[in-house]
Amino acid sequence: MKFLLDLFPILLFFGAYKWADIYTATAVLMAATLVQSLVMYKIDGKLATMQKATLVLILVFGSLTLFLHDDRFIKWKPTLLYGCMALALFVSQVFLKKNFLQTILSAQLKLPSPVWTRMNVAWTLYCLFMALINAYVASYYSTEEWVNFKLWGYVFPLVFILGTGFYIARHLPKNETEA
Repeated sequence: MKFLLDLFPILLFFGAYKWADIYTATAVLMAATLVQSLVMYKIDGKLATMQKATLVLILVFGSLTLFLHDDRFIKWKPTLLYGCMALALFVSQVFLKKNFLQTILSAQLKLPSPVWTRMNVAWTLYCLFMALINAYVASYYSTEEWVNFKLWGYVFPLVFILGTGFYIARHLPKNETEA
């Protein structure tokens, strides 16, 4: 259910782009992300930090795209989001000596400290990769190709999250893996 809710805005964005144009698709993305956030808030009683950041960035960059009639803003939003995430994970670990992932997820997952550190490094590198690949596609390809990349580029997070899940599973205490 959550996975479908996560895909809801991007699928509507893609459909609206194919049906109309990037500006209609941007407006649809903004509305769909707002609806998605409201549904997630109704289900969980709160919004995750990532969901809040995504909502704000989509509304800000989407508004700039629509008001200035310039698709570069919506195309660069993922680069900014992933870049900020990579920077936050790196700074929290290296300079603040805190593992941001562990802080957020330790209530749900009991993992050894070295595993949390490796996860933080992996997520930092993943976010950096996603920021760079989006920047490359946004810079050197047409809007149509960028939209297609946004849809088919969902392979990257799916593979990464599945890999993370397999890695975590090996390190969970026995009582958590049985649940």
